Amino acid sequence: MPFLPPDLPSPDDDDTPARTPRGIQSVEVGGQLLKVLARTGRRMALKDLARAADMTAAKAHPYLVSFGKLGLIEQDAVSGHYGLGPLAMQLGLISLQQVDPVRLAIAELPALAQRIGYTVSASVWGDSGPTVIRVEEGPTAVYVAMRHGTTASVRHTATGKVFAAFGPRARAAAALQAEGFAGALDEPAFAAELEAVRAQRVAQVTDQLLPGISALATPVFDGFGQLVLCLAVIGPSATLTTGPGSETARLLCDAAQAMSQRLGAPVSV
Repeated sequence: MPFLPPDLPSPDDDDTPARTPRGIQSVEVGGQLLKVLARTGRRMALKDLARAADMTAAKAHPYLVSFGKLGLIEQDAVSGHYGLGPLAMQLGLISLQQVDPVRLAIAELPALAQRIGYTVSASVWGDSGPTVIRVEEGPTAVYVAMRHGTTASVRHTATGKVFAAFGPRARAAAALQAEGFAGALDEPAFAAELEAVRAQRVAQVTDQLLPGISALATPVFDGFGQLVLCLAVIGPSATLTTGPGSETARLLCDAAQAMSQRLGAPVSV
């Protein structure tokens, strides 16, 4: 048998449990400084940056010097504060180019449907408004005439309300007018509903478009803070809890947040 490194199992040891790949601890420790800068999105003084990364300033400084030589971090000549450098920006831009939000959503939907237990969908803004690009059925059956290419109502669906809340106002107004709801954005009740969607990051409908059917929807953003798609869950009103504090809403929002971060959005988005 050929020699194998000590941290890799023998190919004959089928019952050997998988082991966590061994890394370089110093890289992981120093990487906490980069994470802090990415999370805060601003330049920071050494002591504040070190504290946020749970280390002393004396420990953090050598890492910052090395990261500076690589271009991952740069220090402001006037304030002395540290921020992300040109290499970090280049890596971020390249990463944005490599990740397609539609492909990402399509890959994630099957597991999400099983995790939530209901049918889930992903939608983008198309020529005629919010357009469903993928539907994945969950364990709980729901009989809705929704398929790939279906255009969602901006006024009466959770998906449409997400696009109205976070997308360009003029675009939403035009779609609402085409539906026969001209001026809906200025109606106090609808405007208040959209404001709640922005605050909670969740749109909800119960028996609004179809009797017995409820839905929740939440936005997915890219690295520029732009709404790129919407995730939704659809189920029977008798069993689907639509409140923004429900477990279903939490699972849906967690999935959207994870996708947003994969697309370069900050953690706080």
